[in-house]
Amino acid sequence: MQKTTKVSVIGGGSWATAIVKMLTENLPEVGWYMRSAYARENLKRHGNNPDYLSQVRFNMNQIKMFDQIDDAINYAQLIIFAVPSAFLQSELDKMTVSLEGKKIFSAIKGIVPETGLIVGEHFHQKYNISYQNIGVITGPCHAEEVAMERLSYLTIASQNKLTATKMAELLTSAYIKTSITNDIIGTEYAAMLKNVYALAAGIAHGLGYGDNFQAVLMSNAIREMKRFTKKVWKTKRNINNSAYLGDLLVTGYSVFSRNRTFGSMIGKGYTVKSAMMELKMVAEGYYAAKTAYELNLKNQAKTPILDSVYRILYENIDPKKEFELLTGLLD
Repeated sequence: MQKTTKVSVIGGGSWATAIVKMLTENLPEVGWYMRSAYARENLKRHGNNPDYLSQVRFNMNQIKMFDQIDDAINYAQLIIFAVPSAFLQSELDKMTVSLEGKKIFSAIKGIVPETGLIVGEHFHQKYNISYQNIGVITGPCHAEEVAMERLSYLTIASQNKLTATKMAELLTSAYIKTSITNDIIGTEYAAMLKNVYALAAGIAHGLGYGDNFQAVLMSNAIREMKRFTKKVWKTKRNINNSAYLGDLLVTGYSVFSRNRTFGSMIGKGYTVKSAMMELKMVAEGYYAAKTAYELNLKNQAKTPILDSVYRILYENIDPKKEFELLTGLLD
């Protein structure tokens, strides 16, 4: 796979926009499918995505815009999916062409609600794509800091080392550093779980807990993540690496974290519906909490933080009372 490899990005949000920006540092042309006609037209006229990372200006000679997902898939050998997990299947349902022979990378941090699977497993089971042709792009990395060209780190996961290495090359630049791993399942579950723990951090903030408790919460969260990922995909991994601990910390603490912001609203007394309406962006942790909780009913890992978030969001348990109980379970 050379740098002339054709790549398509599927999605029109902030992370998709950031990925396109990273790719344009190394590729003469990048395919980009987004469903919003307004956003496509604005890009063509003004060179920016009006709704997400609007400060990023693109050279439109480098952008091959698509209004049909089939065209984006036919264009490229390598497809990066960067849509919210809740909407992935609805986009895939529009597809009439085959994914056979394509390299599929997920930049999605969540669970596909229709199947209850992480994205890699979803493509493998539903579309019969070999794990050798599936990869994951994960952080710690916020799209907003990519837009500002602040030094950021990505982890590229694939069981095919050559594919992971080449994807890392395509995303590397003066402000992006990359590393690779073969733990595609573990990194995806970690990326999903860190959004749940960021919700917990936000709830704690909204309730008025301070930095001391936040430190305890995060240190317990990484151990909880280790127990959970070990149950679902037992392999050798260092949970303290950036793809796990680093991504958890940046999502739990950053002002750019929509999951933390969503959780803070819940802690302050917002209902789930009102918080979603005000945020105007998808908080993946909301959907992930339900799926992870239900999965863990079978796996039985010790997950008091996940359990508390689930009860607050889906059983309407009062956040103040739930966190008073949670504080007694942490150390």
